[in-house]
Amino acid sequence: MTHGSKHDLTVKPLTSKTFPDLEALFAQKGCSFARDCWCMGYRLSGKVIPPKGTNLAEHRKTLIEDRARHKPAPGLIGYDKSGAPVGWVTFGPREEFARLKRSPVMKPVDDTPVWSILCFVVPSPHRGQGVAAEMLSHAVAFAKKSGVPAIEAYPIDKAERSQSQFLWHGAMSMFEKAGFKEIARRKPERPVMRLTLSRK
Repeated sequence: MTHGSKHDLTVKPLTSKTFPDLEALFAQKGCSFARDCWCMGYRLSGKVIPPKGTNLAEHRKTLIEDRARHKPAPGLIGYDKSGAPVGWVTFGPREEFARLKRSPVMKPVDDTPVWSILCFVVPSPHRGQGVAAEMLSHAVAFAKKSGVPAIEAYPIDKAERSQSQFLWHGAMSMFEKAGFKEIARRKPERPVMRLTLSRK
């Protein structure tokens, strides 16, 4: 799946075939948190005990690789003009993210069958160039093509740049520019935002 854009990124869904590209992306500078989580942190709930002989990060990597074998794809990888992976966004049906159900900040607002966008990963050398915003645009297009009625996000609303792991959720301003609207706020700096894709 290829889309023209101001950065000329090409995006592909995460599959068994593209999984090595996700490994290459997460191996880059500034992605240590991603290498620990493997975007499984919100898909799992409660204490996770990895199989004997492996650690939690390795176990999560195995789980996301297995998830990549199924549809819908658990995320998109963005590639620059040289073909190098420079961006990642993870999303999917809200019910796939077990932690959202018990999160005081991100729990469901209503019964709308939404997809949730949880995290963006952009290696340090590629940040500040609009890569995350572009990956968001592709994620919205992917969800719309999949017939999803609405897509949600749980960004950060802070005047200063966040230095915590929460920066992976993206900034509120990025979602506002993409047309998302705030529908709830259970914590001062954590809005719940939604973009309606179809009306039935």
